[in-house]
Amino acid sequence: MTHKRLFALLIALLPVFVSSCSDDDDDDLIGNWVRTSDFDGLARGEASCFSIGNKGYLVCGYDGSKSNARLSDLWEYDMTTDAWTQKASFPGIARSNATAFAIDGKGYFGTGYDGENKLNDFWEYDPATNTWTQKADFPGVGRYSAVSFGVSGKGYIGAGYDGNYLKDFYSFDPANNTWTQIISIGGSKRMGASSFVIDNIAYVCGGVNNGEYISDFWKFDPSTGQWTQLRDIANTSDEDYDDDYSIVRMNASTFVIDGAAYLTCGESGNVRNDTWKYNPSTDLWEEVHAFKGSARTVAVSFSNGTRGFIATGKSGTYRFDDIWELHPYDYDPDDE
Repeated sequence: MTHKRLFALLIALLPVFVSSCSDDDDDDLIGNWVRTSDFDGLARGEASCFSIGNKGYLVCGYDGSKSNARLSDLWEYDMTTDAWTQKASFPGIARSNATAFAIDGKGYFGTGYDGENKLNDFWEYDPATNTWTQKADFPGVGRYSAVSFGVSGKGYIGAGYDGNYLKDFYSFDPANNTWTQIISIGGSKRMGASSFVIDNIAYVCGGVNNGEYISDFWKFDPSTGQWTQLRDIANTSDEDYDDDYSIVRMNASTFVIDGAAYLTCGESGNVRNDTWKYNPSTDLWEEVHAFKGSARTVAVSFSNGTRGFIATGKSGTYRFDDIWELHPYDYDPDDE
């Protein structure tokens, strides 16, 4: 093989990463992404995560090495020591595209896809004893790419995909191990949506429905059980506040720092790396510095309320094992 042919072949084999904005566009944006200790497990995408105190937990996922390479391992990330520790493996069916949340010091994990079946089993992880316990099955149809959150002592799972796009929602009460169907999220059915919680209010945005990326944005108040529509995350108004919005996507990663939410990565035709900050007091978004790792989708995110991290994910057939922390009030020194 000639050198020219070999070079062309190597270029063709490299993964393609797409950034939504140029380095010049980022020069005046606040925020600096810092790479921390790489994930100790296999590189993967489509994993699930939950945060408890200063610990983040990553479970299951898909490593892409063969046709059904679903995983069942559990890893704990210590935000204080920047160290990963492998914990008790998930005892249920290995899966990807499941969903997870935390309530009162315990993690909850369920739904997902095992390569053949859409699942509805549901499990609790206790970090104090490093043990898993199966709980009452999620009562909706088996599904994957659902969205979930834990707020005010209860967990919520809804939307996703079971062969059709969904918008139904259910509440889980860990005190009595019971599920209750609640009012469905308004607007569009969706899979691959993102969620975050600020001051005991949950927010859901993004996702896709029948090939259309969703622009509506909703908040849920557990004290009333009601959904309220907020401003769209696309330029759909006659005002100028949303003229530069480019937030719409699926499979984005979110976390909360100091009462503001951050949304990054995901996909909307191409993988993304642009990052947006949401202020709940104004219901407005502003762009911050783009994620500095390779653009990706289906990554996981951890937060203790004052620090936020992104880990793993994929672009095309390429899977990642890096982890990055956002320093939201710094400028990127590479731009100076």
